[in-house]
Amino acid sequence: MKQQGLTLRSRLKSFGFAFHGLYAFFKQEPNARIHLLATLAVFAAAYYFRISPAELVAIVIVTGLVWVAELFNTAIERTMDFISIEKNSSIGFIKDVSAGGVLLASITAILTGAIVFIPKLF
Repeated sequence: MKQQGLTLRSRLKSFGFAFHGLYAFFKQEPNARIHLLATLAVFAAAYYFRISPAELVAIVIVTGLVWVAELFNTAIERTMDFISIEKNSSIGFIKDVSAGGVLLASITAILTGAIVFIPKLF
């Protein structure tokens, strides 16, 4: 007996929804394009400086962390705006905490980048 939702077609459809979400994110969020340029610059620097495999893994992980945080932050902000466009301290708290997650991920990425790239500059 086949369980509902576990067919190959349904799995492929799920990937389609996910790719559509990424497309919409880049199309509708100007900051996403800025993040993309920064990501490309970081990986160009990684190539230029010929960083070690371990350093590359660290850069990939923190870059992914920032992207995931930004995607979730956007989803949370859009959800909160859908719930209410009026000022609401609870919604403001939720949006601020979500943005704080992106900030923390970004600081982690910057520190990791500094550890990897600063010695290569001097």
